[in-house]
Amino acid sequence: MYARNRPKRRRWLRILLWTMGSWLVVTEALVLVLRFVPPPTSAFMLERRFEAWRHGERDFRLHYHWVPWSQLSKQVPLAMVASEDQTFPFNHGFDFSSIHKAIDTAEDGGRLRGASTITQQTAKNLFLWGGRSFLRKGIEAYFTVLIDLSWPKRRILEVYVNIAELGNGIYGVDAASRAFFHVPPDRLDARQGALLAAVLPDPRRLHADRPSAYVLARVDWIMQQMRQLGGTAYVTERHPPHPRTRP
Repeated sequence: MYARNRPKRRRWLRILLWTMGSWLVVTEALVLVLRFVPPPTSAFMLERRFEAWRHGERDFRLHYHWVPWSQLSKQVPLAMVASEDQTFPFNHGFDFSSIHKAIDTAEDGGRLRGASTITQQTAKNLFLWGGRSFLRKGIEAYFTVLIDLSWPKRRILEVYVNIAELGNGIYGVDAASRAFFHVPPDRLDARQGALLAAVLPDPRRLHADRPSAYVLARVDWIMQQMRQLGGTAYVTERHPPHPRTRP
């Protein structure tokens, strides 16, 4: 009986190894290509289109237009780094200090908050779906490692500011700057960049062009952080000073 089942087990093992090998090759090739090619869409955009179709949102339109790093105001990536991931220039895809703090807060009875870096958020938005399952987090970690190993920091920021959801059906800095402020993305000032960053926690409920008191309070905090980080040099210089070493 054992001898008869051995060929079947070997066949399933070969299938499993072939599947895993194919997954590694395809995902690594995809990440490498997207280091140089603007993403035509993202998993979150596709998910939003499907959601609109499923709910019968006939008037829904998705707005997304890629803009290269050279044609966007550096106030926007600075605001997003100040708001979402201040160790971005120095971490390797994960901010373990923030993760430990979030776990400690939860263990002390506080609300479990996110501790995702911009690299993790880029991986999630580009390749994955919404939700908090362990499977999704595991795949997110895999893509985070791939991106961190394959892309320079500037490319990660460039992709992130282009695919982040900044309003209902509005993805990326170009669509957001024109929809909310009626200017091209290279003319956004520090406050407008902070307004875009302030809605990132919930871009379908919070509005950059009609900011609530909560959003305005976040804007003030984000702009303070932008100044403390030293301005746009923090996202344009190759070796900016670490925020934890600033006087």
